[in-house]
Amino acid sequence: MVGTGLLAAVLLVTVLGGYSRTGASTNTGWFALIVALMCIPFGLMLLALGLAKWLKNRRESSTASDGR
Repeated sequence: MVGTGLLAAVLLVTVLGGYSRTGASTNTGWFALIVALMCIPFGLMLLALGLAKWLKNRRESSTASDGR
């Protein structure tokens, strides 16, 4: 998701007319802006939750192999 948001942001700036203080210049630019503003934060949140779960599982598997 983060990659999709970054791609939408790059396309908005380079191909789709850019943006200003009042928003995007074109209709497609607005769509890219909405996609970027939703995918980047949500994707980062999912990435953080996945990393936390991976660390928890890693910690639990190492204590299980110690025999405790």
